[in-house]
Parts: sequence; C-alpha cells; structure tokens
Amino acid sequence: METAPDIFSYRKYWAKRFGIAPVLPMSRAEMEDLGWDSCDIIIVTGDAYVDHPSFGMALIGRLLEAQGFRVGIISQPDWRNKTDFMELGTPNLFFGITAGNMDSMVNHYTSDRRLRSDDAYTPAGQAGKRPDRAVIVYAQRVREACTDKPIIIGGIEASLRRIAHFDYWSDKVRRSILPDSKADLLVYGNAERALVEIAHRLAKGIPISEIRDIRGTAYMTRLIPEGWSVIDSSSTDRPGRVEAYPDPYAQNNACASPAPAKVESIIQFNRIDRRLDRTKTIIRLPSYNQVAKDKVRYAHASRVFHLETNPGNARALLQQHGQRYVLLNPPPIPLTTAELDRVYELPYMRRPHAVYGDAKIPAWEMIRFSVNIMRGCFGGCTFCSITEHEGRIIQNRSEDSIIREIEAIREQVPGFTGHISDLGGPTANMYRLKCKSEAIESACRRLSCVFPDVCSNLLTDHKPLIKLYQRARQVAGIKKVLVASGIRYDLAIRSPEYVRELVTHHVGGYLKIAPEHIEEGPLNKMMKPGIGSYEQFKRLFEKYSVAAGKEQYLIPYFISAHPGTTDEDMLKLAIWLKENKFRLDKVQAFLPTPLAIASAMYHTGKNPLRKVTHQSEDVYITRAAGQRRLHKAFLRYHDPVNWPLLRKALMKMGRSDLIGNGKRHLVPTWQPADTWKNTPTQTMRKENKNKNLVR
Repeated sequence: METAPDIFSYRKYWAKRFGIAPVLPMSRAEMEDLGWDSCDIIIVTGDAYVDHPSFGMALIGRLLEAQGFRVGIISQPDWRNKTDFMELGTPNLFFGITAGNMDSMVNHYTSDRRLRSDDAYTPAGQAGKRPDRAVIVYAQRVREACTDKPIIIGGIEASLRRIAHFDYWSDKVRRSILPDSKADLLVYGNAERALVEIAHRLAKGIPISEIRDIRGTAYMTRLIPEGWSVIDSSSTDRPGRVEAYPDPYAQNNACASPAPAKVESIIQFNRIDRRLDRTKTIIRLPSYNQVAKDKVRYAHASRVFHLETNPGNARALLQQHGQRYVLLNPPPIPLTTAELDRVYELPYMRRPHAVYGDAKIPAWEMIRFSVNIMRGCFGGCTFCSITEHEGRIIQNRSEDSIIREIEAIREQVPGFTGHISDLGGPTANMYRLKCKSEAIESACRRLSCVFPDVCSNLLTDHKPLIKLYQRARQVAGIKKVLVASGIRYDLAIRSPEYVRELVTHHVGGYLKIAPEHIEEGPLNKMMKPGIGSYEQFKRLFEKYSVAAGKEQYLIPYFISAHPGTTDEDMLKLAIWLKENKFRLDKVQAFLPTPLAIASAMYHTGKNPLRKVTHQSEDVYITRAAGQRRLHKAFLRYHDPVNWPLLRKALMKMGRSDLIGNGKRHLVPTWQPADTWKNTPTQTMRKENKNKNLVR
C-alpha cells in the first residue's frame, strides 16, 4: 500500500506562537482573550461543541491547532440568515463545514419519515437546531457571509453524498452534494490526512483550485488531470447494454462533450489496457442523468463504487453532472497507530463548551466515560455506512495510549465514579485484527472479510484485546470496565478465551449483539452470518456466565423490512423470538442511507453484490408503508397494539393456526379495550394528516 507522510511531521504554521487554547473559541470575546485578531480556519458544525475526540469538530479542530493554526468553532448557527456565520469574522485560510456526527436527515427523521422529537447532539436534547441537508444550507449561508474564502465540506453527511445517490427522504436520486453546496472541495471518510495537507498548502499560498491530487478528496472539474487514463465502468463490471460515451480526450482534454462519440471509438475507449498504472487510472461511472433514470445503471454504479474502496488498490472515480464532472480521488491511507494515538491524546477538555451551562447533551452523557480503541470495520454489512466512511482496514490505538486515556477520564471528567462505560469502537472485538499479509490486503477486492465466511487470510487472534482488558481493569481507581459496543460473534466464537474474559469481567448484566435476522434470504442481502454462529456464541456466553456465577443476558438486535425480507421471513423470525422468550423493546426498521449497498437494493430492486444486468437477480423489496409496519409488528408480536394487524396478516397468509390463546399461538384472539385507538391502522390515519411528514 502507498505510504503517506506522518500527519504530525509538517512544519508548524507561524501562529503556533499563540499556544494551545483551553477551548477552541466560539465568540469574538474568546478570540480576544487568546490574543487572536482572526482565525486561520473556522469550522461550522451542526452539533453542540463538545471538546472530546468522539466529536468530529473537536478532533479536527484540535488536530489543526496542533499544526499551528488558529481554529474557531461556529456551532449550530441560526441558518435562516448569515449573521451567526459572521460571528468569528473571516478565516485566513478556509471554512470547514460539517452537519455533525450524524447525517442531518437521519438525525431529523425516523425510518417512517416522521420527525424525531429530540436531538442527542444538542443541549437538553432539543430538536430543530439544525436544518435539513445541513451541509448545503450552511455552505449557502457561508458563501453569503464571505464570498472569497474556500469552503471545504466533510463529515458523514458530505462523505455519503459524494456521488449521485438515492435519497430516501425525497424518494429520488440526488446529485452529488458538491454541485448543490457549491463547495470548493469535499473531504470524505476520516479526513485527518487530507485536511492537514490542504491547510498547509493553503497556508503556502497555493490556490484551492490547484489542490486536486490529495487522496480522500473530491471536486468538480471540466478537465481530466494530466497524465491520467480513463476507462469506463462497464469495462470493469459490464452492466449490460453499453451506451455511447463521449471520449474524454476529445476537444482539448475537455470532459464535457455535447456530441456523441462514434461507436468505433467507444469500443476502443472501453477496452482495458492491463498495462495501465492503477494509481493514474480513473473509472468513469454512469452519469447522474443515467443513474437517475436507469435503476440498473444505478445498481451497477453502486457495485463499482464499492469495489473501489480499498486504499491499497482503489482507483479514482469520475461521474458526469451536467457540463462538469465530480472527480473522487482514491480513499485516504489509514492512520498508523502512532498517528492515531497522538490524535486521541491532543489536549481536549473532554467536556462541553461552558456556553451550554448545566444543560445536558445526551450524546456526550452517553460517551463521556467511554474510550475508542479503534476505527474502521471489515464486516461490510450492506445496511451500514461505516465502511463507506471509515474504511474496512482497522486502525488501532496502542495499549499505552488507551490506558493513558482511561487515566485522563479518571482525572478530568466530572462525575466519574470508576466505571468505564465502553472500551470499543464500531465493532468492539476487531481490535488488532488484520489480514495475514499486507500484499494480500492491498490486492483484495472483497466487500467483506467475514462473509460468506471468515476469510482464511484474516488473523482472528483476540489475545491483544484480552491483554488490553486485563490491563485496563488494573488501572488505579477503576472499578469496572464495560464493553457496550457491538461485537462480531462470528469472530468471537473463534476465540473462546476471549468470550470467557468478556463474559466474566466486562458485561454489565446485558450484552448487545446484532444477528439482524434468522433467515438466509435477508441475511445474504445484509452480508451477515447465519443464525448458527449466534447459537454457538449464545452457548459460550451462557456457559461462562454460569461459571462466573452471574445472571447475564444477551440482547439481540433485529432489522425489519430490509431488502430481501418477505412477510414469511418476518413470521418465522417472530416465531423464533417467541420460542426463545425474547420480547424486544426497541426495534429497528430498515432506513436506506445514502451510498449503502442495501439502499441501492431498495431503490433498484437489484443485487449489487453480484454483477448487475437487466436480467440479473431481483431483490424482494418491502416498500409500502403498511407492509413496513407489518414487518415491524412481527418483531413486537407481544405488543397488544400490533395484534389486530398481525391477526389480519396471519389470516391472509393462511396461518390462522397461530391465532389463539395457547402457548403455541403467536397472538391471542382477544384485544385489550384501551389499545384499539393506538393500533397501527389508527396511527397510520393520524399520520396521513400529519403535516410534518417529510416529502
């Protein structure tokens, strides 16, 4: 894999003389207290400012501060006018814009497109403190407030909208967020490398229009970069009938070409030259207009996009939007352990900004006693956006760094009682798991290291994690270290000693895991293991719980209405839940997020996990609101509110034998009088009148 300079190896900017700010300023008064006359970089965020490495604006802000730059924060500004965006004046280098730790649409709306009543990233959980499509709106206000400074967008909202994407909330394919926001540059994924390089180049006086070669960035262009070769995506994964594309080398290297090219030149253009340098090769995806009109081409584009996500072999991507193109440079090189350690050990205050007073910020309350030990995920679950954002290569912190953070929590965080609430990450037990060979890892194009089974090249030794757990428990003043992040049980069962360590010392009575379903159809579309792996883990969990003399329980998570899930699949799951005496409280309905493979399935009815053509596999989609409610109701078969809907469905499915008052029945024949008004049918009628439904 290509190497990259250490992000802390750059010569510091001259403003380093101002030293480290106790907290990054959010007002002119705070800037004056620091002796600043201006900010070099201003970060606009949709989250409340919490100076903690789990909050993106703080991590990026402190990292840029460590490079010598003066960084200010504009948190949750009033987007209805430009006033709040002028609070800190004009930055010397650029504005950085993010919606926050969550996509603003996911933050605002449920999977049923209903408005959420709270926001975990806002003081007191207050909803409505950020706009829909926050990155676009913030960028517009910043441009109004300051016309001559670069705008760089990033964070998960920008990252997941970097090319044309299906938007669940408008039920259509939207353009890349770049032309809609009119940003100068987009940084995707964990953007530390890109932003450090960009900031130092801008500080040297290099115009943003000339910064075009940094990995992990995307931009709008009319020209192919000099020295690069372009091949069509149909050459790498032919979607069926190939339409004529304009030759990108025609008209003095201009991408935009109104006249269709001749078929003979198309054949030459589509041919793959195996001698091409992958590091100087661009794959041209179907255009925005094509994927917006043709679902097969959308599914094909999704497949090609995901095949080009390994930083060891990924090529740049190009997608036409009108007369210009979105060009995505290859993904960033993952941070080394030494770099990640320094990022997480920057001088964070580890608490919300004082401007919020005593107001509680739910997201911070949840993570303030937790420690992130790694990032990334090689699971590749099709409904999850971690791989698209953080990548599939695990980036690990050192054991010493993690222990130092535990000690910092003990010394700095108010209210600490000796309990670390979580020692984990996107997947808690992927710490230090990796491919046995860097050469194999760099060449691999699999979408998952654990599906359909754990790859034979994947090292699954949990000993480093066991050692970390044991050392963390021995830190003075630490009473309990819990693991609250989800774990991959298909990996855990390969290390029974890890399961014993986890169950004996690090479970607080309940452990969350996510089988998601029990039936092969939906599990294959999710790229999740079969229920047999869950059963193996359950046996180990119960065995070691008994050995430890503890009464502990597994809390399984399941998804309803996922692509590939039929009514019969959900019925079988409901029966399984009852047989295993599970009465789920909170359940998750599938929410199609931008760029996820499952979202491509939902939109197109095709399966991008395989080569896509008009004749390729069709995927069963649960799209109608009533059927989505039914699937959710199966997960909560025990709730009387759902019984009328389930009785009706069971009779329609020819399963009236499951209606009755015995133990073998799924739902009873009787109905509590006070539940009729809250049944799904009545709720649906109310919602049809609700003006807050997003359109």
